[in-house]
This record gives sequence, structure tokens and C-alpha cells, in this order.
Amino acid sequence: MEERIVRYGSLPIILMICFSSLNGTTSEVYTVGDENGWNSEVDYVSWSQKYNFSVGDVLEFKYNKGQHNAFEVTEATYRSCDASSGVLAKYETGDDQVKLTESKKYCFICNVTGHCLGGMRFEIDVKAGNTSNNLEPTPSPNSGSTYAFERWSLGLYLFASAVLFN
Repeated sequence: MEERIVRYGSLPIILMICFSSLNGTTSEVYTVGDENGWNSEVDYVSWSQKYNFSVGDVLEFKYNKGQHNAFEVTEATYRSCDASSGVLAKYETGDDQVKLTESKKYCFICNVTGHCLGGMRFEIDVKAGNTSNNLEPTPSPNSGSTYAFERWSLGLYLFASAVLFN
């Protein structure tokens, strides 16, 4: 009897651990400009349109400190490239990590003279929850990931049954 109580008592803990991995929300780290980094030779509007950004994702700005910077700005400042006002945050280390904490439009510019007007700027729409990191169509219900989830769920069910009824 005592052994059965121990088994039942540990089941909620086991299930909590297993189901905590079902959330499926993962954060992505995006290097701005991909392998080219944050510099004046990249089309950042095109770069930013390649991805779907979600709350929790991180933008990584890699550049030569002193040659560039990254400012998070308002839309008006983004459009004008005039950072005398509308600066929300300044990043100037050369290896800056910006966590996307809200579902909203984010705007970034380089505030070194001429760089913003030269194309070192982009804006992104960050959505709640995690989505695919590219613009591929959403997988069909019969996709491999759904099949893997079903197999995993069946395995969890069998495991829980074995714990309860052995």
C-alpha cells in the first residue's frame, strides 16, 4: 500500500515535468544582418522581412564599437533619422542583445552621421507567442511535428499508466 502511495504521489511531479516541455515556445536569437552584421552595406529592410519576430526573441547587433551604434527609436524618429528626440534606448557596445519584450512595432537606427539615411535602419512587428522564424507556410495538420507530438503524447500516456497500475 505504501509503495502505491509513493507512486501516486510522484505522478503529479512527473507529469508537471513532462508537460512543461509541451509549451513549445522558444526564443530565437537573430543576428541583425545575419553573417554581415550591423554595417552600412546591408539592406536591413529586406533582412527584417525574412523573419517573423515574437515576444521573447532577441536581436543581436554585431558591429565595430565606435563605428556604429544601435538606437531603438519611435516611428517618427525612424522616418526622419533625426535622433535629437524619440530615442527609446541606446546600444553602443558592438555586441548588443535586445530582448523583444512586447508585442509591438520596434524601430532601430544607427545614429552615426549619415548611416540611418544611408539605410542602416529597420522596423519590425513583434507578435505575441512564437511563430516560425521564416515565411514558410504553416505546416499541415499531418506534418512531421504533429506526428512526433502524437507519438510523444502516447508515450507519456503509456508511462503514466505504467506508474499508476504497476
